[in-house]
Amino acid sequence: MNVTDILTDGYSRIQETVHAAVEGLAPDDLHARLDDGANSIAWLVWHLTRVQDDHIADAAGTEQLWTAQDWAGRFDLPLPADATGYGQSSKEVAAVRVGSADLLLGYYDAVHENTLAYLRGLDGHALGRVVDEGWDPPVTLGVRLISVLSDDLQHAGQAAFVRGVLERRA
Repeated sequence: MNVTDILTDGYSRIQETVHAAVEGLAPDDLHARLDDGANSIAWLVWHLTRVQDDHIADAAGTEQLWTAQDWAGRFDLPLPADATGYGQSSKEVAAVRVGSADLLLGYYDAVHENTLAYLRGLDGHALGRVVDEGWDPPVTLGVRLISVLSDDLQHAGQAAFVRGVLERRA
């Protein structure tokens, strides 16, 4: 097993968890918040996907799929096109509303496939490349990829938790 295989396995676990949390849900369930300060399933999956799209595009030197494939237009959110969910207020979280689980999963799956294509082109030496000098120490590609993987798994798990609570309430 090489580094690409390990990263691919990790990112594929995100996909499994996202699909389990989202598939078959109606918009009301996607937007349900356990309380006024909580994140909805729609927001959690949109956010984790936006961050992954942003960070992979930055590392690859490409345009984000959010704009390149007009996912921003399809979602039509009342947020700036460059919003990723980082630092959003409760009101902004509530504004992330999607028309269907299929739309949310469509964007997620496009970003996932783009991520896997990027990972297939890497070798172990690429992971040491500095991708963000705004931190001390500077962030390498390897650290960035693991950071995204970790954050995404946490958010996907949160979405699965919210779904479980909603199902128990029904």
